[in-house]
Amino acid sequence: MEAKAIAKYVRTSSMKIGIVLDLIRGKNVNEAFAILQYTSKNAADVVTKVLKSAVANAENNLNLDVSRLYVNNAYACQGPTLKRFRPRAQGRAYRIRKRSSHVTITVTERL
Repeated sequence: MEAKAIAKYVRTSSMKIGIVLDLIRGKNVNEAFAILQYTSKNAADVVTKVLKSAVANAENNLNLDVSRLYVNNAYACQGPTLKRFRPRAQGRAYRIRKRSSHVTITVTERL
């Protein structure tokens, strides 16, 4: 059995979040929390929140043992992009893309 948590419309690009997710994929939950605590990326806060939610779902909804959980699957999909324009010289405008993402983490109990 696996428990899942999703954070939608996170205002960070999926590439930046993916760097942090690569650090914890396949790790024990306690080890993943330790890694995230000392990761200096802003995306680590979002990933920590989603991981806590996945662990809580596993404990409360599926009655899984928290000490035996590990991060089975972790990925970030691209969400909607806000398109803005920045004025430039001689009447031109440059497009600014403010990207968002959907973060999904799945935890499973080791057998």
